[in-house]
Amino acid sequence: MTTSISLLVVAKAPVAGQVKTRLAATVGATHAAELAAASLLDTIEVCRATFGVARCHLALAGELAAATRGDEIRRAVAGWRIRPQHGAGLAERLAHAHAAMAGPALQIGMDTPQVTRALLEEAADGLASHDAVLGPALDGGWWALGVRDPSYGAALVRVPMSTSETYEATRAALRATGLDVATCRPLRDVDDAADADAVAGEAPSSRFARAWTGVTAR
Repeated sequence: MTTSISLLVVAKAPVAGQVKTRLAATVGATHAAELAAASLLDTIEVCRATFGVARCHLALAGELAAATRGDEIRRAVAGWRIRPQHGAGLAERLAHAHAAMAGPALQIGMDTPQVTRALLEEAADGLASHDAVLGPALDGGWWALGVRDPSYGAALVRVPMSTSETYEATRAALRATGLDVATCRPLRDVDDAADADAVAGEAPSSRFARAWTGVTAR
């Protein structure tokens, strides 16, 4: 199924003070940006390996020129279709990012560096028999959203983001428009130090795990 689906990463440029603010309260803004950059690079790598460069898209907030490991990230997304995010809030930015796609797409963020090719394929395969697929996050949000038609993303504008009810609210909003919604396996988002420690343990060979070891060893 992945051969007919595009992959959309929605991310922020990892600029110190602008990313991972909850984590930054524990480790500091500079280290939080290092962790965000590592997480984004891990995400880019698995997306590229699963979908191929030609079907990978990045909706980016901010500028890589000012970002931690910005040059490395720019090289990693060479060949991707990159668009700036726009909209008044996260829900609107997500809806716009989906609307810019040309067909079926699976969207993820940059907070799950432990995601694997198998998990992405499983999520994408859900679109073979469903209008949408949603991957719950352990904090009550979601880590993946797949839609058969870009217009389905418009349902997101009615959803309060970054709350413990975001997954359920998103699912309800999609179903309210008549969509059949599948569920894929849950993952843990990296929001705070406890999340970072757990996710590093899940993916010990990742860039994120190495970055986290470097932070905690200081």
